[in-house]
Amino acid sequence: MKLVSVVVPCYNEQEVLPMFYEEITKVTGQMMRDFPELTFEYLFINDGSKDTTLEILRSLALKDERVRYISFSRNFGKESGMYAGLENAKGDYVVVMDADLQHPPAFLPEMYSYVRNGEYDCATTRRVSRKGESKVRSWFARKFYKIMNKISQTEIVDGAQDFRFMSRQMVDAILDMSEYNRFSKGIFSWVGFNTKYIEYENVERPAGTSSWSFWGLFKYSLEGIMAFSTAPLAISSLLGIISCITAFILMIITVIKTIAFGEDVAGYPTTICVIFLLSGLQLFCTGILGQYLSKTYLETKNRPIYISKETAESYREKQKERSSESSGENASSEK
Repeated sequence: MKLVSVVVPCYNEQEVLPMFYEEITKVTGQMMRDFPELTFEYLFINDGSKDTTLEILRSLALKDERVRYISFSRNFGKESGMYAGLENAKGDYVVVMDADLQHPPAFLPEMYSYVRNGEYDCATTRRVSRKGESKVRSWFARKFYKIMNKISQTEIVDGAQDFRFMSRQMVDAILDMSEYNRFSKGIFSWVGFNTKYIEYENVERPAGTSSWSFWGLFKYSLEGIMAFSTAPLAISSLLGIISCITAFILMIITVIKTIAFGEDVAGYPTTICVIFLLSGLQLFCTGILGQYLSKTYLETKNRPIYISKETAESYREKQKERSSESSGENASSEK
C-alpha cells in the first residue's frame, strides 16, 4: 500500500474548509477505487487563524481518523505552513495544495498517473491565464517571473503553482533545505527532479477572500529575489562604478571649460544636485546590503520555522480523557 499525504495550509478558511473537505474526500475516494494500492491522510496546518478554522478541524479530526492537523501558536506564514506539512507528512507521496479550491482536487488522478511510474518525481499545475486578478497585479506577476529568470540561475516557471504531487525522495530533498527565509517556488526548482507541468485556466475562490494583499505579494517577490539571486548586490557595485566614471568625466569637462574657455563653474546648484545624487545612490546601495545582511542575521539566530500549539493527536487524547473522566463521575454518582 502507498500512503498519500495531502498537506493543506489554512489561514482563516472557515467559509471554504467544509467545501474543500467534501471535494477532497470525494476525489480521493474515487482514486482509491481506481488505484487500490493508495490510501490517504489529510494534514491541515492551521496557521494561527483568527476565525473558526481550528474548531472545524477539530470536528473533522473526531469524525475522520484520516484527518490530522497542526495548529501553530501564532501566524507564521504560508511558507512555514508548507514546511510543517512536509516535515510531518507520513506518506510515500505528498500533495501540497490550498484549501480555497483554486487548486482543484480533480487534478490529483492525472498528477498521480505521471508520478506513479517513476518517470516524473513531481507533477504540478501551471496557470495559463490570470482570470479574476486585476490587470495591475497580473502585470507585476509576469514581470517578476521575467526578472527572476534573468537574474537567477534557478528557473522559475511563469504561472507555476504550489499545488504539487511529489515523491518522497523530492520531499526529503526539500526538507534538507531548512532555511528560515523560505521561498518555496524557488526551492521546488532548485532541488531539481523531473517535473511535469499541467496547464489549466485560473479558478476563482468559491467563498471567502484571499489573505494575500498586493503589498504582501510584493514583499514575497523581494524575498524570492534575495533568496535565489545576488544580482542586487552586483547592481549596487555597478552603480558605484558608473557614479565614479561620471564624476571623473564631469571633472575633466569642468577643468577644460574653465581653463580653455574661461567659463565660470556654477557653484551652489551644481553642488547640491551632486550631493543629493550621490547620497541617494549610497543610501540605495546601503539598503540593498542591509536587506541581505538582515536575512543572514535571521538565519544565524536559528529560530524555529514554526511552533506547534496543538495537534489532532493531542486533541483526540484530551477528548478521550474527558470522556473517561465523565464516565467515571457518572459511575460514582450512580453508586
